Amino acid sequence: MGSFLNLKQKKVLIFFVVLLLFFSPAHWLAAAETPVTSKPELRKFEKSSALVTSQGAIGHVTGDYTFYDRQQRKVLLSSYRGKPLIISLIFTSCHHICPTTTQNLANVVKLAQEVLGEDSFNIVSIGFDVQNDTPDAMRNFAIQQGVDEIPGWEFLSADAPTINALTGELGFQFFPSAGGFDHLIQTSLIDAEGAVYRQVYGTKFNTPLLVDPLKELVFGRPVKGSLVTSIHNRIRLFCTVYDPASGRYIFDYSLFVGMIIGFIILISISIWLVREWRKSATSK
Repeated sequence: MGSFLNLKQKKVLIFFVVLLLFFSPAHWLAAAETPVTSKPELRKFEKSSALVTSQGAIGHVTGDYTFYDRQQRKVLLSSYRGKPLIISLIFTSCHHICPTTTQNLANVVKLAQEVLGEDSFNIVSIGFDVQNDTPDAMRNFAIQQGVDEIPGWEFLSADAPTINALTGELGFQFFPSAGGFDHLIQTSLIDAEGAVYRQVYGTKFNTPLLVDPLKELVFGRPVKGSLVTSIHNRIRLFCTVYDPASGRYIFDYSLFVGMIIGFIILISISIWLVREWRKSATSK
């Protein structure tokens, strides 16, 4: 009986020792210091960094990628070469920013087409949310914003590799967030050779921020044709100005007339100076 009790006492003693070790401060300190494997954090959107990346894309030439239009037809990005191209990056599940941006862009595009011509440039809105921005979704988005019948404007979809490659070339960053995506509100202007020419930011921007560089590309690029056509385009480049009062572009002949008058005055003064110099040289 005595040996049995001694064994029982030993078991009870061991049990209490284990409890003391488990609940000791040293045990919990060691547990607290044990590194915990956490899930990797998602990259966060930083506006200043995104802006630097966006501006750094100016001058880069975009590659040739395959997209799908609203009728699910294949469209090559290279098919837009030869004219300036406006690229607006959107996602169709956006309920406020992207619709507002698209509607403001539509107003600017209409003004630009009035002064530059409907066929002088093209516009594409590209959905970067590849899971949801299908051709059907892009078509419905265009209809909802009332821009589905604007000449030269197409809405395009693509797969993830294509979107990642093009947005990288455009310097456009986007990150998933609770509200959809965090990104710069960016409109990219591409020249006729496919290079990024200008970046414009904001849901609502001043019209000249986009139309003035677009005007430079339309009227300033070499045109196949007569010398008269080239001169005419140069005149239109300098004399087409934005009128803040009306919110429209006008062709101001007074600028051209002023240039001609200034040129005539300069020539006249030069002739007079040469004649006076000859007179003084002869009298000596």
